[in-house]
Formats: sequence, structure tokens, C-alpha cells
Amino acid sequence: MPTYAYACRSCGHAFDAVQSFSDDALTVCPECGGELRKQYGSIGVTFNGSGFYRTDSRSGAGSSASTPASSKSEPTKSATPAPASSTTSS
Repeated sequence: MPTYAYACRSCGHAFDAVQSFSDDALTVCPECGGELRKQYGSIGVTFNGSGFYRTDSRSGAGSSASTPASSKSEPTKSATPAPASSTTSS
């Protein structure tokens, strides 16, 4: 069940409540009886890192024909720079 954050408009009391999706929102502060407001924050799911969509849920090398978006992929960048070629005259 999701956890919702509430804050009282009168006394400022803030707390979290675990409620079902079908439950009505709380409206009365348990501390002072004042009016509550639901606080909204960032979403609970974040996708961090580059390329997570290419590597997650893949088992081995897949066929590129089944994923048409992969044909328009960004150019590959090397993680380490190539060694500089040195020319020495003897």
C-alpha cells in the first residue's frame, strides 16, 4: 500500500499515513483538529545512469530486427582514449 505525506495547515504537524488507493484522503489533523493537506513529492521510481533501457531485461545478444529503435542509436563513445601514436626518428 502507498504511503502519503500530510501536513496540517494550522499547526504545521507533518506525518505519513499508509493508505489504500481506495481510501479517502485524511482531512483532520490528529494533533489539533485543523485542516490537513496532502503533500506531493517526487515520484518513487527513478531511472539513473545512461543506457539503462538498453541493458535491463535483456538476456544476451538480441536480434536488432525486433527492436527498430535500436537502429537509430547514438554513436558509441570509447570509455578510454586511444593511445597517441608516437613517431620517433632514429
